[in-house]
Amino acid sequence: MARKKKQQRKQPEENYEHLFRSHAGLTSEEDWEQFYTSRGSDDFFEWYAEWPQIQSLLTDQLLSPSSLLPESSGAAAAPPAVQPGELKILVPGCGSSKLSEHLYDAGFKQITNVDFSNYVIENMSKRNSEQRPEMTWHSNDMTIVMFPGKSFHDVVDKGLLDALMVPKLGSNGASGILYMSNVGRILKPGGKFICFTVPEFDILDVLFYKFRFGWKTSLYTISEKLHTIMVVVEKDMCASVSEISSNMDGYSVANHGDKARQLNKALEKERKFRSEYSGGSVLRALKDLNLGELEEYVPGRRIKLILGEPEGPYFFKGLLLDAQQDPLSIPFVVYVVPRTIAEDWYFSSEEGQNCLATNLKAGRVLLIFQDSSNYYTSVGFIRVISNCFFNSCKFLAGITFDGFLKFWFSSFQLQIDHLLKQLSPSHCRDEDRTTFMLPDEEGDFRQQKVIHWAKSMLTGTITVDEVVCRNKHSYGGDDGSVFRRLTFERSCAFSQSKALLSSQETSKTKKKGKQNKSGVTKHRVDLYYLTFPYHNVIISGLMLISPHLKGSISTGSKVETVVIGLGGGSLPMFMKKQLPTLNIQVVEIDDVVLDVAKKYFDFTEDERLRVSISDGVKFIRDKADSQAEGESSRKIDILIVDVNSSSSSSPLTFPSADFVDETFLQNAKNSLSDEGLFVMNLTCWDPLLGAAIHWILKTVFGENLLSVQLNDDSPQEVVFAVKNDCWMVTKDDISKGCSKLERSLQKQDSVNRKWTETVIKASKSMVKRARFDFDENF
Repeated sequence: MARKKKQQRKQPEENYEHLFRSHAGLTSEEDWEQFYTSRGSDDFFEWYAEWPQIQSLLTDQLLSPSSLLPESSGAAAAPPAVQPGELKILVPGCGSSKLSEHLYDAGFKQITNVDFSNYVIENMSKRNSEQRPEMTWHSNDMTIVMFPGKSFHDVVDKGLLDALMVPKLGSNGASGILYMSNVGRILKPGGKFICFTVPEFDILDVLFYKFRFGWKTSLYTISEKLHTIMVVVEKDMCASVSEISSNMDGYSVANHGDKARQLNKALEKERKFRSEYSGGSVLRALKDLNLGELEEYVPGRRIKLILGEPEGPYFFKGLLLDAQQDPLSIPFVVYVVPRTIAEDWYFSSEEGQNCLATNLKAGRVLLIFQDSSNYYTSVGFIRVISNCFFNSCKFLAGITFDGFLKFWFSSFQLQIDHLLKQLSPSHCRDEDRTTFMLPDEEGDFRQQKVIHWAKSMLTGTITVDEVVCRNKHSYGGDDGSVFRRLTFERSCAFSQSKALLSSQETSKTKKKGKQNKSGVTKHRVDLYYLTFPYHNVIISGLMLISPHLKGSISTGSKVETVVIGLGGGSLPMFMKKQLPTLNIQVVEIDDVVLDVAKKYFDFTEDERLRVSISDGVKFIRDKADSQAEGESSRKIDILIVDVNSSSSSSPLTFPSADFVDETFLQNAKNSLSDEGLFVMNLTCWDPLLGAAIHWILKTVFGENLLSVQLNDDSPQEVVFAVKNDCWMVTKDDISKGCSKLERSLQKQDSVNRKWTETVIKASKSMVKRARFDFDENF
């Protein structure tokens, strides 16, 4: 009947179908209002599955007693039967679905329906007021707290979570996470969150993560023909970790294609994590510790902890480490690890954690890992919420984000202060000697705006954002400077590219009698400015070391240059503008990255700068093979490897492991011309692996190696090697070259005086930090 009426109205299908092709439409109250009003009050819409397809599965779950509630006094007695009329059920995002009506007619009377569309709530309420009087309807946003804690036995979700987890720019699924936090709060102990969802890895990954500690999770297939599955999570009384129960017979790649692949991927990742913590033998609660044993340092001690309870004011997973050597300058460091980098080698491996403790110069380190129940403490979340507040609340006028973050962090410290006193060494307990640290790269920035988000099959999620510098920045920006950044989600702890933006104010123009707005500020990338210090070291090294480049300055001959790894393209664009004798070919494996560089970082190709979409390892291998076969193609005069690792769990951050393999390095050397220069951006946090890489470099290039470490707090270095067994460079040569370069640059009428000063500074740092003896690593 409903479909017949729909045809009578002749409402074109594309009107509302087009609405949901836009990701933002799924989380827009205005668009949903338009969607329902366009369909009318007599038209009903079912997401994912019809009632007959889910009736038996859903009602069985609602009527089955929770397996997590404490047993009654009679241990052998069966749990009391669940009466449908006694259950308090919440249906969030109810829309115009008949799900609640079917449940009511099946005996479940205490049903509360919520949707943020006033139109749909008014119509559904009128429709059911006489036939189903005990059912209530509320127009509200489920991401906002509106019900008391522990007020529902069950929450039945049919599509709302999927809509809220749509990746809107800059939100990172914050609405969906707020919603799940609200669900966890309002469920009674033993209560169930029953969610009908279409498997997407990003959604399941967060859902499993959010309901990890203190929840039991089960999965069910609805039909071999439907992509929709049913996820059931039960609220436990403690912080235990349970394995996921899968009842997914018939849900296969053959029947469900990519949805089954995404489900399997999310399950594999989550099961790997849960297997470490199920059984309770690894994590220890604070109450189970002998706190007296923690009064003194025990070198090398490691204790994995659960701190707090899911229902309490705080709940964290932690790791307590005592330094492997005698206590150093800082007695006790509390290091908060955001979930976005928790799987990085530095925090997830024992070697990385020990390396972190050593670098912090701390006697004892407490790592606090942000997890599902404390998402509210993540800086990313605080940024999203504070931006909402600042944009909507007049009483926050004049309060900066820095002040907001400082207030939050102080509250966080107060919240766990009594905990820290119990875990700190005895000589720290009576005085304030605890150091808090938060690895937040955004700490130097006060505003952030995401301007582009893309998905790549090769690279994964790619984000472009703009940030405003809040003080004299380590990359050279002054207070108020705007930087544009390129970030890969796989390595979100750092940015692939940072570019300084220059402001250009448009003038008044007239067109056909109409005057455009004046004073509109446009930002363009400053192509004469290098943000990363290691880029300046590379440029200085080229000018000081490369025999080809030094010769071309006087002869005008072209220097064939290959850069592996594009990012935003700042380095090759700068080289083209400042070093006019270079012919530059960039090798980039991902055409999506090239597209982003062109659209958002002003990267352009011409006869002197071109891009090849290719695997860098294969490109160099083919180049070396062509030289061995005597082909006439010109050899490479300068080869720069500037690519990051695709694995966040590896201690090798730059480059990817394939680029430090001896075979690649030998091919790189063979592809170079006589006196050709090889340059590599190298960052390895594991000293033993770093020493092994140095040994391979020395095996291939012999004694013709020079390394420049950027600073004492980081293992990042730039390695230079020349293909010439007779060529040797000494520290004295670098010093003399630096003086000569300084005099030469100061005489030039430089386009960018700041750059001249930066290169001179980087050149002088090379003199101080240049290292020639790679054997000292062993």
